[in-house]
Amino acid sequence: MSTNPYESDRLLAEYLLFHYGSPAEILPVTAPAGMRDALDFAVRTTRHFSPGEVERSLDLGCAVGRSTYELSRHSRETIGIDFSQNFVRAAAALAAAPLAYRRLDEAHHHTDLDAKLPQGLPVGSVSFECGDAMDLRPDLGDFDRVHAANLLCRLPDPCRLLARLPHLVRPEGELVLATPCTWLGEFTPPANWPPHSTLEWLVENLGHHFELLDTGEEPFLIRETARKFQWTSSLLSVWKRKNA
Repeated sequence: MSTNPYESDRLLAEYLLFHYGSPAEILPVTAPAGMRDALDFAVRTTRHFSPGEVERSLDLGCAVGRSTYELSRHSRETIGIDFSQNFVRAAAALAAAPLAYRRLDEAHHHTDLDAKLPQGLPVGSVSFECGDAMDLRPDLGDFDRVHAANLLCRLPDPCRLLARLPHLVRPEGELVLATPCTWLGEFTPPANWPPHSTLEWLVENLGHHFELLDTGEEPFLIRETARKFQWTSSLLSVWKRKNA
């Protein structure tokens, strides 16, 4: 059995709800405003790119694909890559039809739901593949936009991805990173954690090839059960690839 925790059916259902669930499917009636503000994270992070049409976009750590599909609205070709085969299969299947899943409510109680894409997305321009963000295939090419949300602090050696990014983003292209900075030993050995703040570490590693355009916070909400939710805030940074 795979040791990748993201291959479980329970996490697949949580992420399908996280990416595609409606507010009524995610939130309790008594939800405070802050919970509602944290919805649609996979959509909001893609809106930090500059407006306009581009040729190629890449979504690293795409999970079940909502950000990948959102990027396709303004990209002639969009690729989503994730380490979980379960997630990639689900993301690709959604291009053809809604995907049934079971939302956990409590104990043995579930609710049957369908994940489906918003209408009007150019699904024919989107492809998904299973891959390791630290060891991406060499013929992947370069992109006008690269998006990586909640990925860095789940990699055993995130510097390997940071070293590849200048080769993935075209000159004048843009990079959007989001990370909750939840550095945990079970994902990333402490020797590979940032030596100071995550933002300072990103500037040190990316500053030679990228200009930092903006930073901010993007909250997100993951429903585990009817009464248990993860509310987290991701550090978001927007970068532009330098010409030199």
